Amino acid sequence: MKLPHLQQALLVIAMVVFALMIINKAGGLIYQRDFAEGLNKLSSNDYLVFAGTFHGVHAITTRLHPLSHNLPALSSQPTTRPEPPSGIEVLETENFRLQCFSTLTGTKFLLFTEPQQANVETILRRIYELYADYVMKNPFYQSEMPIRCEGFDRRLVGYLRPLNSR
Repeated sequence: MKLPHLQQALLVIAMVVFALMIINKAGGLIYQRDFAEGLNKLSSNDYLVFAGTFHGVHAITTRLHPLSHNLPALSSQPTTRPEPPSGIEVLETENFRLQCFSTLTGTKFLLFTEPQQANVETILRRIYELYADYVMKNPFYQSEMPIRCEGFDRRLVGYLRPLNSR
């Protein structure tokens, strides 16, 4: 049977990062870049609307959670701080997967990939490290403003190009 070869071919096809969007804490689009063909191109205005809409949906979903039917027991021991609500993290369709990584400062990294893309969380964390090193440490970058850092672009493309060529 040639099934293992077919499975390998499908795995090779599934390793694609289509695009990255970075949204500031106010819902403004501060970075957008395509890395591979596969998604329809949008107008600049559509990207801005998408960023604002996603920001609103993310804010609403942070407030959605199941009600706890168990009342906390009263005790004299200090309780640990609960995890902050995460909001929407993954949106998956048959054509793409949207993974959101939200920082503690409210900046959101949206990565568009093939639905079967492995290790998306790891990819997002590496992108965040590049952002921290080459954008936030750039003395000319103003926080919450559009990102125009050549060093960040070069390293980001250098990191994602090998992932897309597997």
